[in-house]
Amino acid sequence: MGESIRVLLVDDHTMLREGLAAMLAGVEGIQVVGGLGSGEAAVEEFESFNPHVILMDIVMKGMTGIEATRWIKERKPDIKVIIISSELKKEFISAGIQCGIEAYLPKDASKMMVVEAIQTVSQGGKYFNEAITSLVFEDFYRSEKTGQKNKRKVAEGLTKRENEVLEQIAFGKTNQEVADTLFISIKTVETHKTSILEKLGLRNTAELVRYAIKHNIISLDG
Repeated sequence: MGESIRVLLVDDHTMLREGLAAMLAGVEGIQVVGGLGSGEAAVEEFESFNPHVILMDIVMKGMTGIEATRWIKERKPDIKVIIISSELKKEFISAGIQCGIEAYLPKDASKMMVVEAIQTVSQGGKYFNEAITSLVFEDFYRSEKTGQKNKRKVAEGLTKRENEVLEQIAFGKTNQEVADTLFISIKTVETHKTSILEKLGLRNTAELVRYAIKHNIISLDG
């Protein structure tokens, strides 16, 4: 059997940290390596625990879980972060996804769900339940309907999906991030990207970004 998944718990409520630690204590293949009580502590001390996965509360006194995630991901992008929140808020989810979280769990998640999320993200997957994905989709479709197209132009000759991929790449997202945002596979993203470059006569991502800014497909203020 391989190495256990090393899990660090970050929550400003001692009782919740201890509850999670107790919940995961007997689970084979998962080892809780410590608990921290603030976002600041997480940013300063996470490396000393050498975690594979961090279970991070979103609302804490001082630095939020989102801010802490951004700092941690900049330094160690391979660490997987699971955000835990007592409420399902669109702003939290989209901010978390932009920071690179791998999963989003409600605080009342069952043991099975927590374990499944840890195992999924440690293998390189994402874990967002149905309620969360439908919220993300709802937001995506609403922004499409409410004149997002009026603000930004589309590239002539590209399909609707290719334009979506172009916009995501131009904002500096990796293929993995584009795949997660648009709910498609990395292979599909790569296929679209190749097609976009060919159709627009561009050679690489840098030229694609310049093209997108020049043609007002993205604006520098996002």
